[in-house]
Amino acid sequence: MPYAVDFKDVSTVGLESSPVADALAGLRANEARYFKNKYDHTFTVTPTAEAPEVLAWVNRILAEERDIVIASPPLEVTSFEVDGIRMAYVFYQSGLSINVMYTVQDGGKRAVGFKLSEGMDVPEELASRFKFARQKSKLAGEIRGSFFVIKGEY
Repeated sequence: MPYAVDFKDVSTVGLESSPVADALAGLRANEARYFKNKYDHTFTVTPTAEAPEVLAWVNRILAEERDIVIASPPLEVTSFEVDGIRMAYVFYQSGLSINVMYTVQDGGKRAVGFKLSEGMDVPEELASRFKFARQKSKLAGEIRGSFFVIKGEY
C-alpha cells in the first residue's frame, strides 16, 4: 500500500526491520521535503513487492553501468517524473538509499546517487569504489553520499 512520506512528523512506517530505522526514516523524510519544496511533489513510497519494476530498473542500471549488486534486502521503492526528470528511489534494510535521476530528454543529466543513513557502515559492494561526502540534515542527522554518472540508455 502506498505511503505518503510526512517530513514534519517523521515515521518509520515500512522501515521497522532496519537496524537504523530512525535514521533511514529521517533520510526518507529529507528526500520528501526536498521534492515538496522544489517541485510541490508528494513523495510516496510503496513496498518493493508492489512495484518490482522500479527495483528491476535500478538494479539493471547498477549492474550494467558498474557491475554492482546490493546485498541488503530492499524495503521500499518509488518512481515518478518531475520537470522532465524520471526519479527512482530504493530504500534498503541496511539504511542505504539509492536514487536514479534520469533526464528523459537526450543530453540531460543522468546519475545514480547513494546515501548512507547515520549509524550504518559503508556496504562492502560500494566501499572500494566510492568516496562518501558528509552533509548534515535536521531530519536525518549526518548523511554520507556519493554518485556516478550514467553513460548508457535505460
